[in-house]
Amino acid sequence: MRVFVTGATGFIGSAVVRELLGAGHQVLGLARSDAAEAALKEVGAEAHRGDLTDVDGLRVAADATDGVVHTGFIHDFSDLHGALRTELAALAAFGDALAGSGRPLVISSVTGLLTPGRLGTETDGSDPAAPGAHRAESERAALALADRGVRVSAIRLPAVHGAGDHAFVPALIGIARDKGVAAYVGDGTNRWSAVHRFDAATLYRKALETAPAGAVLHAVAEEGVPLRGITEVVGRRLDVPVVSLAPEEAAGHFGWIAAFVGNDNPTSGAATRERYDWQPAQPGLLADLDQDHYFA
Repeated sequence: MRVFVTGATGFIGSAVVRELLGAGHQVLGLARSDAAEAALKEVGAEAHRGDLTDVDGLRVAADATDGVVHTGFIHDFSDLHGALRTELAALAAFGDALAGSGRPLVISSVTGLLTPGRLGTETDGSDPAAPGAHRAESERAALALADRGVRVSAIRLPAVHGAGDHAFVPALIGIARDKGVAAYVGDGTNRWSAVHRFDAATLYRKALETAPAGAVLHAVAEEGVPLRGITEVVGRRLDVPVVSLAPEEAAGHFGWIAAFVGNDNPTSGAATRERYDWQPAQPGLLADLDQDHYFA
């Protein structure tokens, strides 16, 4: 299968590209720069120059391939409305290119759109009060493409970890370095579900190959890792005190990630593992966090 991959040189997308190539697929990766194009060619993929705002280019690339894996997203928390507009326009372009063909489109969503405080499953819808609720509209828009003859599926991602991570865990480490303490909120028993990026990449491939139209998959290897456990590893590795903050102190300490730090997001991936024979094999979040690559 010749597959168009957005976010192809990113943290998750680069792992997906390698997974697809290793399974015998051909990859056409979206590349915004000469460096990205070179990186794709180095691993044996083709490059399509452009970005997520180039809807005509996205449509052309999708039309020229056998399916699309969409891992790209503009993670600009200062302009979430703009990021959503870009995402919806990209999904519409993919829908136009793939409509009526039965070709696969695998899109990325987040477990953070689920109701906090209870175990979320693949059949659960979004909660407007959840920290990741901004991704719900694009998930719904993507899944609606099933009605247009697209074999679309959505992969909900938890905290994704591994070498090269630049999201929430490195943000926690950076804040702990800057402030001289590793902090959690309240008693620290709120949970983050998690997956290693290589395990997530395997699930993207399986979804591309076999997921039916309208499927929702949970790329969850660990249902819930307590925030206090994460913080204790950070404190030990940085040799800084580990402290508890009152909820009203969280925003001042953590800034833009405060809502995510305090979120209780236990999520099940049991149905996904059974249906797609997906067996996560990489280290868990705490074991991975204890490696030097997070503290280099």
